[in-house]
Amino acid sequence: MGALTGSGATLDRINLLRQLVDMPNASVLVAEAGRQITGGAVLALRPSIRVGGFVGVVDVLVTGPGHDVNKVADVLIDEVLLSARRKGCVSVEVTVPADATLSACLRRHGFAPAEANTYRVEVAVRAPATR
Repeated sequence: MGALTGSGATLDRINLLRQLVDMPNASVLVAEAGRQITGGAVLALRPSIRVGGFVGVVDVLVTGPGHDVNKVADVLIDEVLLSARRKGCVSVEVTVPADATLSACLRRHGFAPAEANTYRVEVAVRAPATR
């Protein structure tokens, strides 16, 4: 279950992994339990003049079959937000997933409708370093 944003087609897993490894402006997060992968997420960064900094975009958020969507998604979303904060993002966006459980999980983490089919949450940025 999950969301692969902006895509109507299923991506070949190997080709997706190749693309992710070559992306310098993206973070790949993997959730595991008992030495088994339970889910994953990809956070891409894009500059935005409108918001005055970087915007994190969740391109992929998936949970493995047979795993609790809420538990896995909660962990992944927490890590996505932490990673975005550390990278200096002003906000994080995700395309609204078709899966209702995943959508509810995003809303629990503060994501709210921002534009058509997009949720957004503001992330606190670190205070600038003083000299």
